[in-house]
Amino acid sequence: MPKKDSPQRRRDFDIIQTPNADKTAWKLIHEGNWMDYCIRDAFRADVSIIVDLIRNSFRDVADRFCLTEKNCPKHPSNCKPSWIESSLQKGARYFILEKEGVPCGCVALERVQPELCYLERLGVVPQFRGRGFGKALVQHALAEADAMGSYRVEIGIISAHTELKNWYRGLGFTETGTARFKHLPFEVTFLAKKCRQWAL
Repeated sequence: MPKKDSPQRRRDFDIIQTPNADKTAWKLIHEGNWMDYCIRDAFRADVSIIVDLIRNSFRDVADRFCLTEKNCPKHPSNCKPSWIESSLQKGARYFILEKEGVPCGCVALERVQPELCYLERLGVVPQFRGRGFGKALVQHALAEADAMGSYRVEIGIISAHTELKNWYRGLGFTETGTARFKHLPFEVTFLAKKCRQWAL
């Protein structure tokens, strides 16, 4: 297991975290090239940015699984400002990853119990995929949950989305079960991961 402050190598990229005021600055080496970016807290003024990121990130998923506003109105591809505003009012935290000031992706973290957080609405827009940004957002959310004293983080995804399921497994998440919901036209798989301070 790597030391807490050392770069963690995974496949073709390293991620190094450095504190920077209210942001978390990162350097990522991908295919031999350094890229600087930051992950910051999002606020009410960022609602329109978050909505655009989520809708654009989930549009291809909706197309793949034939999800429309009619048969799956709550799918993130149909995200509306009111969803984000309501989520923020309930205490959820959103984080935006930016490269050179351009929003590339986001993730939400909701603390539903003192020991449990939900990872929600993780998305990276298509033109910025394949650079490790999704992994960086997940790691940031896990670190934030850990700092809050939460024991574990859970997420629900479309069961048939095999590649995404395998991607989360690669990040250390394990499947905890599946379920069907009347308002969703697909089965949901739940995955979970312990936060760092509870990992041993």
